[in-house]
Amino acid sequence: MIRTRFAPSPNGPLHLGHAYAAIVAHDLARARQGEFRLRIEDIDGERSKATFVEDILLDLAWLGLEWDGDAAFQSHHLASFAKAAERLKTMGLLYPCHCTRAQITAAATELGPDGPVYPGTCRGRDVDPVGAAWRLDVTKALALTGPLEWTDERAGPQRAQPQVFGDIVLLRKDLPASYHLAVTLDDAADGITLVTRGMDLFAASHVHRLLQALLGLPVPTWHHHDLLVEPDGRKLAKRRGSASLGDRRRAGEDGAAIAAMLREGRFPAGISLSRGLHQVP
Repeated sequence: MIRTRFAPSPNGPLHLGHAYAAIVAHDLARARQGEFRLRIEDIDGERSKATFVEDILLDLAWLGLEWDGDAAFQSHHLASFAKAAERLKTMGLLYPCHCTRAQITAAATELGPDGPVYPGTCRGRDVDPVGAAWRLDVTKALALTGPLEWTDERAGPQRAQPQVFGDIVLLRKDLPASYHLAVTLDDAADGITLVTRGMDLFAASHVHRLLQALLGLPVPTWHHHDLLVEPDGRKLAKRRGSASLGDRRRAGEDGAAIAAMLREGRFPAGISLSRGLHQVP
């Protein structure tokens, strides 16, 4: 049985881009007689607010979306993140790093999907683990797993290329786990068989496929959908004040009508749908 999920972070109000992502996940599940799950990714320290959680639930109901079962909370899974990290440390695949973003930018010689690629400054060195971030030695990890593949419903079979990110951070200094580790473990724990998300996260799936292989997790299929974008081509974002679903709801707008508009590809003036898939060369 197919199972999808919508997994917002409660660190700000939802906007039309979130609505579109939730509708894609919801409708794919319903069209195939599957389940649509809701997960609140609330481990972002003080930025995660209970009021935003309440608004997320109200916004989804206002759009006419119903999820199966109770909403899950990522903060309930911290023990599983720690256990996975210890397993990777025991395998000799994680190492501590104190490099700052500025230091990485200054030393990097390559650009990856997330910007300057970490040049491996702390790899193989005796680094104090106290207060450090922990990075995955991707080269060593790939030597253990061998070639890996994954499938996107729209782009077809993919050869995993996590090395384009360099040695990614799996345990952050300020959070229990990075997005990469937390979402991979949670999708497996929640039995997600079809991971739907925006094409801006297409490249991240290469990393997630590697983590699945290292940790013995099931491999889902992915579906990376297009993004709603601003007139300048940037995706909608909370930090830039993109129109809030909550404001529209409180103003008396019809959520079901907005959902229908998004399904039909009709968007407010100044907002459009990006085209094409971001793929790693």
